[in-house]
Amino acid sequence: MKKIIIFILLAIVQFSAFSQTTLLKNINGYTLNETGELVQFSAMQFTDDKIDKIFTSNDILPTKNIQEIDGQGKTLLPGLIDAHGHVLGYALSLMQVNLNNVLSEQEAVQLAINFHKKHENGQWLLGRGWNQVLWKDQQYPTAISLDEYFKNTPVWFSRIDGHAGWANSKAMELAGIDHTSVSPNGGEIVKDKQGKPTGIFIDNAMSLITDNIPMITQKEMKEVLVIALNELAKVGLTSVHDAGISNANISAYKALALEDKMPIRVNGMIYVDDKNLQELLKHGHFKSPDDKFIINSVKISADGALGSRGASLIKDYSDLSNHRGLLLYNQETLASLIQTVMMAGFQVNTHAIGDNANKLVLDLYEKYIKSTKTRNMRHRIEHSQILRLKDIPRFDELGVIASMQATHATSDKNMAQDRLGEERILGAYAWQKLIKANAIIAGGSDFPIESSNPFFGLHASVTRQDHQNKPALGWFPEESMSIKEAFRTFTVNAAYAGHQEDIIGILAKDKKADFILIDQDIFAIQSSDIWKTKVLQTWVDGKQLTFNE
Repeated sequence: MKKIIIFILLAIVQFSAFSQTTLLKNINGYTLNETGELVQFSAMQFTDDKIDKIFTSNDILPTKNIQEIDGQGKTLLPGLIDAHGHVLGYALSLMQVNLNNVLSEQEAVQLAINFHKKHENGQWLLGRGWNQVLWKDQQYPTAISLDEYFKNTPVWFSRIDGHAGWANSKAMELAGIDHTSVSPNGGEIVKDKQGKPTGIFIDNAMSLITDNIPMITQKEMKEVLVIALNELAKVGLTSVHDAGISNANISAYKALALEDKMPIRVNGMIYVDDKNLQELLKHGHFKSPDDKFIINSVKISADGALGSRGASLIKDYSDLSNHRGLLLYNQETLASLIQTVMMAGFQVNTHAIGDNANKLVLDLYEKYIKSTKTRNMRHRIEHSQILRLKDIPRFDELGVIASMQATHATSDKNMAQDRLGEERILGAYAWQKLIKANAIIAGGSDFPIESSNPFFGLHASVTRQDHQNKPALGWFPEESMSIKEAFRTFTVNAAYAGHQEDIIGILAKDKKADFILIDQDIFAIQSSDIWKTKVLQTWVDGKQLTFNE
């Protein structure tokens, strides 16, 4: 017995020797608490990766056996969580032609020419971010404009929403695409009046081109993932939900977690069309020992995007008669996928943008949540963008989370009403209607489609304006959130949506010491300035991250 006591005492002594307790004081801290109240505090104590206590200005601070750090009065927040992004897509976008905000097809081509001069070693010229809605004629680009400069280099540029792509003739030649090619189910090969492919491929048709792009190696994937995760950390994200990852992507994350090379947390959603889906479901949920990488969900896509008119609507698009968008699976297949994933005990996260897609997914959720008894899995609809007003209460009724991206509203404001008309727009980007119906909104960005900067999302949530403060009063301002509501979507709600509320989302005893220091108080400044917030420090597991500039 005496030997056992001595062993335990030695273990405690050894643990104490290696443990580090830190007091971060002189801070302007904010967190929500367990009851949802916004709490302000002036100091925080943490040991290794766990928080011990937060202190208000009236509390006496500990002084013995503790490392002290002066926060210099800076504002401290819990690490922010992006509930919907694409890490590998973001990583690759950092090495591709950036076509965001180009104002014409000709400008896009010129950027491609400039980029190619500096990166001529690639087999393909890749890029993303074009948006024809910003162009004067608002027409899709064509292969012809690329062919003049890229006769022998295959080119593929994804639209900003990732639901359409622009190819040159060389890329189509490699893919075997010509006037005889038939559009696949859930996709469209856009053709001219003579039946010749124009170079635009929508939704499921995109794979006709992308399947021919060489895959990156596992080593390359790991390298670019680390680069991307560090970039995300720089803007204040300490956790992201990676929406739709392949088996190869999962293997890369597991290897990085094992090697202790993941700077922030990743909550991975398995891509439903991965050929290894059944095997991955059979293996069940995964969690690395340090909680840096977890898997408990599967991503399904029901329809396309609004900008490319791929979102599935109940009635015709207001600006294109006889067109209602695309369902990426027929109803029977979609039902089978949802049922299979639920029966395997996984959370189902289904992309749905159009009102028809949202209604269909809610109908299927209602059916299979009941039969599989999986309400506690907190199934989600990714985007929840255009809803029939009578479908809004169903989120709370079914326990379904609305995973939404505020910057989609401010990006889409110039075309959404054209697409939807005056009636349907009232159920679009309807944050306050959902909140008042007791729905849980998890905040995200959908990076790299939108900026990964969560302060852009907080700004859009509160103002419904772009960075030029337009429109003056906000776009449908009645749907704006308060700063507290917006903050909740990127903290508590996002953690809850990932089944991680026990460890992250708030700053409290025994939660992970994931937090950020920023240069201004987002709860005190003018809401129009929220997007200008700069991150000074990012901490994960009680360690400050350092970046190579």
